[in-house]
Amino acid sequence: MKGRFMRSLCGAAALSLVAAGAPLLAQNATGPTDADLMADASSPGDVLTYGMGPQAQRFSQLKQIDASNVSKLVPAFAASLGGEKQRGQESQPIVYDGTIYVTGSYSRLFAFDARTGEEKWEYDARLPDAIMPCCDVVNRGAAIYGDKILFATLDAHMVALNRHTGKVVWNKQIADYQAGYSATAAPMVVKGKVIYGNSGGEFGITGAVEARDVNTGELIWRRPTIEGNMGTLNGKDNGITGKTNASWPGDLWKTGGGATWLGGTYDPETNLLFFGTGNPAPWNSHLRPGDNLYTSSTLAIDPDTGVIKWHYQTTPHDGWDFDGVNEFIPFDATINGKPMKLGAKADRNGYFYVLDRTNGKLVSASKFVMQTTWANGINLKTGRPNYIDANRPGAPTTAKGTSVFASPSFLGGKNWMPMAYSQDTGLFYIPSNDWGMDIWNEPIAYKKGAAYLGAGFTIKPIADDHIGALRAMDPKTGKILWEYKNKAPLWGGVLTTAGNLVFTGTPEGYLKAFDARTGQELWKFQTGSGVVGSPVTWEQDGEQYVAVMSGWGGAVPLWGGEVAKTFKDINQGGALWVFKLPK
Repeated sequence: MKGRFMRSLCGAAALSLVAAGAPLLAQNATGPTDADLMADASSPGDVLTYGMGPQAQRFSQLKQIDASNVSKLVPAFAASLGGEKQRGQESQPIVYDGTIYVTGSYSRLFAFDARTGEEKWEYDARLPDAIMPCCDVVNRGAAIYGDKILFATLDAHMVALNRHTGKVVWNKQIADYQAGYSATAAPMVVKGKVIYGNSGGEFGITGAVEARDVNTGELIWRRPTIEGNMGTLNGKDNGITGKTNASWPGDLWKTGGGATWLGGTYDPETNLLFFGTGNPAPWNSHLRPGDNLYTSSTLAIDPDTGVIKWHYQTTPHDGWDFDGVNEFIPFDATINGKPMKLGAKADRNGYFYVLDRTNGKLVSASKFVMQTTWANGINLKTGRPNYIDANRPGAPTTAKGTSVFASPSFLGGKNWMPMAYSQDTGLFYIPSNDWGMDIWNEPIAYKKGAAYLGAGFTIKPIADDHIGALRAMDPKTGKILWEYKNKAPLWGGVLTTAGNLVFTGTPEGYLKAFDARTGQELWKFQTGSGVVGSPVTWEQDGEQYVAVMSGWGGAVPLWGGEVAKTFKDINQGGALWVFKLPK
């Protein structure tokens, strides 16, 4: 796989900047403040955060576009990312002050005029030839603060640009790309700190969450996610994560994985960051007996100090690459007559978890996919899965171990693509996939910069009529109220609005709108390439707009095996599509 990416990257290390005109520089000289970011969910005139609010519910109060008129939605404009770098476009747009900011494949960032689609400027990171992205050369979005727009790059840098001109304000290396580190998630800004995770779990890296001064880029705190590693605060030691060798044998904690590759959410009410952690390394679970904390978990972290306040592990001793990085979305609900501060997570392992977000205590866990062959439920008293031991891949000797069939596949009941929560319906809308895999373990040893799996796999469909399924889940009951089935895997994010609408995209190229209460498909538009980005909506000049990135890619065509071959003819692309109602 590495060679494939290297060939693709030849000649890709060009810096392309188109300077903005003088009138643009005279616009808002400051920009979004901490207070603006925290109020993003209730400010319909812009999109300032990844998730449309720090809690990332992806719910808009706008309802000019609703279930009765969405069928009339038409394109306002489309803006091309251009060039030959048309890989997966998983970005979520940021919208502010008449400008739409989107990141593109190969660590690019674009500024487009929000009224015309005209490009204002473009920044291309200078990527070295030897980067080692696991799962396509994607980027999921940027963060905005003051006069800066910030994003991460595939060679593990965090870059701050002037949002008017695209010129570099600061550029900091966050990890060693030659050891397998990369970065693809959208950062977040909390209390003047840009906070982000890292990628590279398939290369035996050590996951971490870091916070830097948003104005200078200087490191404030660092919290590793694997037991035994030391955290820092203001350049000083700030306590070991967990307890050395408590759940890891020998020195395996030094290369334990647990990448925080999807980024996090923030809850102002509890002043907690929530970050999911990835798979333990290697995948071969027989080499690392124990729970392998804090992999495949949700961590609640103090944004001021980087101290872990609580954790919940969804797949202890993960042996299927189920990961646990999926977003944790805070919400409030009344359960059994008791108002509660909760959070929900649709995990790659196929279960939808509801936790008390103040302490991490499990409230409920419900299956949201067709099959979970690795476990037959979650014990609500212990919070642990009821494992089916016969369905863990066998230990290898000198050759591969016993192969088992596991469902979901390692690509997950839900992968990176963010779900949405409607404050109107009280439902979560989950972009899910029904598939399985044959998986077996193989001998493996760590080598810096080399793949560190110790497993092989073949992904298989488990249903005749679909792989993807958009499902509406009631978090109070764990019941699925409706579902929309899609032939190809769903790989894009979800948006829901007060107009009783749910938007999401499909690999077949469509952006679609559904009735939020019934699941009836109300509208679709063909964008020309697979939609694997996250749609957003905002109000501008008295009109409501909807935008989404189009461009097929991501992990499915790279890792999907026979399933990927089924959809090999989907065209790649790179375009921002913006829609509104006709006047």
